[in-house]
Amino acid sequence: MAKLSFRRSGSGPALVFVHGYLGASAVWPAQIDQFSARFDVICPDLAGFGASAHLSALDSIEAHAQSVLDLLDDLKIDTFDLLGHSMGGMIVQAMVKLAPERVRRLVLYGTGPLGVLPGRFETIATSRARLLADGVAATARRIAATWFLRGEAAEGFALCAELGQQPSLAAALASLRAWENWDGRGNLAEITCPTLVLWGSHDKSYAWSQPEALWRGIPGADLAVVPNAAHNVHLEKPLIFNAVLADFLR
Repeated sequence: MAKLSFRRSGSGPALVFVHGYLGASAVWPAQIDQFSARFDVICPDLAGFGASAHLSALDSIEAHAQSVLDLLDDLKIDTFDLLGHSMGGMIVQAMVKLAPERVRRLVLYGTGPLGVLPGRFETIATSRARLLADGVAATARRIAATWFLRGEAAEGFALCAELGQQPSLAAALASLRAWENWDGRGNLAEITCPTLVLWGSHDKSYAWSQPEALWRGIPGADLAVVPNAAHNVHLEKPLIFNAVLADFLR
């Protein structure tokens, strides 16, 4: 498989950020700025997204997980702290299952263990139909507006809308299939590394039942709920997000 593109900054222990649906490595500006002072920050572009948009679309969470592990192998990164957002949160759960000995600490952010996303602002079937009818760019703008309390008026919206124009229709559709076929609930009790579950209280993509299942299902997991924030806390409330993450990683 062709290798993923990525952003890398800083030095120290490796800290890996895995973006979500219709995202890219460029979605982490405030986190790269802060954490590269202490960590070797690595932000991959998942296959079909961002600077990896030219790569073949992957239609399973496990395939995405293996592609990120392959990238880290190429970079000679043995162990690492790992954060995944949204679809990226599913991917990092699969990475822990594939290589539990490599993950020092885990952050499951705005995500859950069930790929069909119960309680999401719209069903996966509706997202698929709208993608086919409206195209990727228009769908990305519409969906990205749900990721912020202030919708299109939010400061981070323009970045998300721009990044959402990069994936192909094939990649956008393949991701929806990957969600539908993934269920990580059976592996939660096997996650033994220190874990933080982080969620915005107004998240319309992952209803409370999803982070709650992670928190209750992973032994010893910590929980941080950020008030007055939606799905993209790291862009909507970057100072709070970074403070919570820094405290967990200290």
